[in-house]
Amino acid sequence: METLYILRHGIAVDPGTPGIDDAERRLTPKGRKRLREIGRGLSRLGLELDRIVTSPLPRASETAEIVAESMGAFGLVEVDDVLQSGTDPRAIRDWLRSRRETRLMIVGHNPALSDLIALLVAGEGSSATVCELKKGGIAALRPLSGGPDRFELDWVATPRLIRRLSAVNPRPRR
Repeated sequence: METLYILRHGIAVDPGTPGIDDAERRLTPKGRKRLREIGRGLSRLGLELDRIVTSPLPRASETAEIVAESMGAFGLVEVDDVLQSGTDPRAIRDWLRSRRETRLMIVGHNPALSDLIALLVAGEGSSATVCELKKGGIAALRPLSGGPDRFELDWVATPRLIRRLSAVNPRPRR
């Protein structure tokens, strides 16, 4: 793997909303709109992906589909239960060992994703908080040569920053 992108799902219906089970929470209209902007912003950065793997929960799978569509990355989305809400970050790390993509994006939930970043960057047994992903936030990690489970944090972007990139007018080439 050359680059691992970790994307937290977008704004969803609030937990505890009457009549909506947590596992069925979907993105809000505002969440969908912002994710289209995030996808365009990521495209503007020149992000290229081999695969997008998402949690099966609606708020995450919708996030993956919207971002893929906005980036023109059709047909790249795959669902895997390992990214469900509540999964231990070590299980996700172990699953990552089996992935052969060069540029992989995973879409899931906190606290597992932020804890996964800490695990991959700071290592097992560390209590360090490397970063806390906001809804729609993304981190890019690159593997270190020291072993399959160690990564360096290349960059982290808030949803607002990535959305602003989608609104920037490119300068004409001369």
